[in-house]
Parts: sequence; structure tokens; C-alpha cells
Amino acid sequence: MDHDRLKRLMFRAHHMGSNENDILFGGFAAKYLMSLSPDQAERFEALIAENDSDLFNWVTSKAEVPDHLDHDVMAMIKKFVQSEAAPI
Repeated sequence: MDHDRLKRLMFRAHHMGSNENDILFGGFAAKYLMSLSPDQAERFEALIAENDSDLFNWVTSKAEVPDHLDHDVMAMIKKFVQSEAAPI
């Protein structure tokens, strides 16, 4: 994945819509985005295009993740939220 696309993803992850998601997804991106494979980065990009409130509920385990989004990157984000992210 090219540098410009990664920069755009980083920006989008820090400007999701809600402060909570900015913190969670921005924090995840800051720590892990550069180490994702190109396929994982594409899955991350698809995730952050989803509805803000749905994303928050999925990563905080308040709602079930739809099957098509329940993949390795979602698992990485959920683990980050549970064990590394600042409390919201």
C-alpha cells in the first residue's frame, strides 16, 4: 500500500465522527496501521467506512459483529480496545 493511501487512512481513523471512535480507531491506526499487510489495510479501510455508532458497538462488544466484518483486523481492533486503548 502506498504512503499517500496510508496517510489518508491514518487521517480518516483520527476523524471518524465521534470522539470515542477517533480515540479508538485513531489509536489503533497510530500503533498498528504501518504494520498491516496490504490486505489487512484494505479490510481496515472497509471497516472505517461503516456507520460510526455500529463500529463503536462492535469493537466494544455491545453488539455482534456482522459475519462479513468479523475478520482478523476486527479481532485486532477489539483486542486493542479491550487491552490497550485509553478508557472511554
